Amino acid sequence: MNARVLTGFLATVVILLGAESAAALPVAGAVAPDFASKSASGRNVRLSELRGQVVLMNFWASWCGPCRQELPLLNKIYEQYRAAGFTLLAVNLDDNRKDADAMLKRLDLRFPTLFDGGKSVAKLYGVDTMPATLVIDRDGRVRYVHRGYYQGYERKYEQQVRELLKE
Repeated sequence: MNARVLTGFLATVVILLGAESAAALPVAGAVAPDFASKSASGRNVRLSELRGQVVLMNFWASWCGPCRQELPLLNKIYEQYRAAGFTLLAVNLDDNRKDADAMLKRLDLRFPTLFDGGKSVAKLYGVDTMPATLVIDRDGRVRYVHRGYYQGYERKYEQQVRELLKE
């Protein structure tokens, strides 16, 4: 292989690797990619089966400090709006499920938790920040995307959920 061919090949590899690592969360207006994942209760949850509900999907891990701060606040939103056609899917990315289970128990969280130890759902969604939160409308479209967590984000989430529940 001559130097020019090798240089072109390496440039292609760099571009392809860059494109793969540059995957991003879906943009507002895009259809949320469908997936199925096992929940903490042992049953499979498929996103497309939740059409007709407003869904807040939150990617988290037990080692993520902002996640530990945010999850109890999300639990309050879930408890307040679940009877109105709202659900929350907390997608855990811990490699060791025991870490996630211990945190769920310690925080007394009641919303559906999905385990994505293989990171297939995270890859499908291009999760590049922890936590990452999407608010999905009744038609399965991503309406709001949030990267990270800062104090006060929960008020935005609640406002967005209320808005979509009224539609």
